[in-house]
Amino acid sequence: MILQALYDYYQRKRDDLPAEGLERKEIPFLIVLKPDGGFLHIEDTREGEGKKKRGKSFLIPQAVKKSVNVAANLLWGNLEYVLGEANPEKLAKAQAKSGKENAKYQQRLLEMHSAFKDNIQSLPESVRNTLRPVIAFLDRRDFSPLYADPLWPEIQTGANLSFKIAGEESPVCSLPEVLGSVGVRTEDIAGSGLCLITGEPDAIRRIHPPIKRVRGAQTSGADIISFNRNAFCSFGRGQGANAPVGVRAASAYTTALNHLLASEQCTQVGDATTVFWAERAHPLENWLSQLFDDPPKDNPDQGTQALRALYAMPLTGAAAVEESQTKFFVLGLAAPSKSRLTVRFWHVATVGELANHIQQHFKDLEIVRPQYVANPFLSLKTLLSAVAPPSAQRRDGDIDSLPPKLAGDFMHAILNGLPYPQPLLQAALNRIRAEQAKKQDNGKPAEHVTYARAALIKAWLNRHNRNHHPQEREIDMALDESCTHLSYRLGRLFAVLERIQQDAAGGPDKVNTTLRDSYFGSAMSTPGAVFPTIVRRNQHHMAKLRKEKPGLAVNRDKLMQAILNDGMDCTIGFPATLTLPDQGRFVIGYYQQRQALYEKSQTQPETSEEGSVQ
Repeated sequence: MILQALYDYYQRKRDDLPAEGLERKEIPFLIVLKPDGGFLHIEDTREGEGKKKRGKSFLIPQAVKKSVNVAANLLWGNLEYVLGEANPEKLAKAQAKSGKENAKYQQRLLEMHSAFKDNIQSLPESVRNTLRPVIAFLDRRDFSPLYADPLWPEIQTGANLSFKIAGEESPVCSLPEVLGSVGVRTEDIAGSGLCLITGEPDAIRRIHPPIKRVRGAQTSGADIISFNRNAFCSFGRGQGANAPVGVRAASAYTTALNHLLASEQCTQVGDATTVFWAERAHPLENWLSQLFDDPPKDNPDQGTQALRALYAMPLTGAAAVEESQTKFFVLGLAAPSKSRLTVRFWHVATVGELANHIQQHFKDLEIVRPQYVANPFLSLKTLLSAVAPPSAQRRDGDIDSLPPKLAGDFMHAILNGLPYPQPLLQAALNRIRAEQAKKQDNGKPAEHVTYARAALIKAWLNRHNRNHHPQEREIDMALDESCTHLSYRLGRLFAVLERIQQDAAGGPDKVNTTLRDSYFGSAMSTPGAVFPTIVRRNQHHMAKLRKEKPGLAVNRDKLMQAILNDGMDCTIGFPATLTLPDQGRFVIGYYQQRQALYEKSQTQPETSEEGSVQ
């Protein structure tokens, strides 16, 4: 199913994608030669500055599958293959080990360069005639002029290079006669048979072209289909013959997948490199990465704009996206080893179904936000970062420290409209508990129940109830004073008690250690052991408040009693423990009550009995 969908995508985009046996590749350096094979100079095709320098992309013969054996590309490669020159780092390591290792590396260099020259000699004579300057240069083997070129040190870093004949626009590996001669090597064929993808007779690929740009895989590429051990083979068939895919189909699906991995239709979801496409051209192909990825710094509203576009299609005269029956595919790949890929998730749905699920996801996330949060959009990466533990590299949350499958399971739940995975709620609560006493650099308390964490917990609860407890009412976007759920009321009560402590001290900045710092985590999980204590402490704060700000004391007392009068007794009515979902409700009650208190203080300043503004 996956390979068939990729093959169909190649057929749809074949006018824009390389033909069989070809690929687009950056070649940073070109050795420019005279017509007689003499060296002129090294040409730098890179553009940009610093680390953003990128080599120019050319249409060239597809890279061969690299392994422990020597395998040379046709007319391009690194320094070791093209010139038989040592990579300084590898040479230093070999020399540091032993003389035997050094000799072994020198022998391998000879084999690599010989393989490179053998590929040229295997070309038709008409093509070799075009390549006479290259053949003469390599046969002469006088590379001393290259060593004097100022770009030589950069070539030694392992960058790809090729040749260019003076007067030509393209490197030799991109010349039409070279590209026209490209075919599948005999050693890459495993007989003939029916292709599993097309159902037609074809030569069967023994080793498929490599898949590149998957996080964690080797830079030369990895396999999505491979059989290298007899235990995984059947009926005496080895490697590609065990799952017969024809030469044309193998080239098509790998070219399509590599194109997607290098395009904007790709995003990183945890350890899963995720690509997506439709069976026919559709705007959702361009929007999906914007909906799930962090917006760029130069366009912080990108995600919001994509979400608006998703809702606004009918207003532009287009059919509502929810009505589209176009199939849409989402593929998540991970690399548990350097050379092999696994499918982390595979999702097939109509564009309409997918759009409904995405819209529901963002609707579930809607929650009142603090004034300092200017952009309400929450990308998938923002949510995962909000619940991930921090690291030395990422103080705001390192997604790589989350369980490997969590991000993929989260994405799968969004795409299918299913409940979010339970570890996601656990991670959010753990992060909140860990940061309950966290301070900013200026010494002020840092937010522990952030906008992103509150939105995620609210969405988790609503989706959980929608699928498992449909009789439960959904949590609203803002404070719901009519909600009688015990854990939600406990969260509200904690927020009020914290605010009373701050009011009695003269403001939030006047309290060194708040109730939140000392008690939030335990109040959230074991309220029966904590609330009697903090309610008794509150009497001291209320007594002070009645003396200094009697009007404010009355308002706070009324609010606290309104919360308590819903069946909770201040001495015996607090449950011993709360389940994880109830801890989530506690957090939402706390968050929404705090936002309501802040908004009220901004619009209606509290007054004392004498009427003076406090």
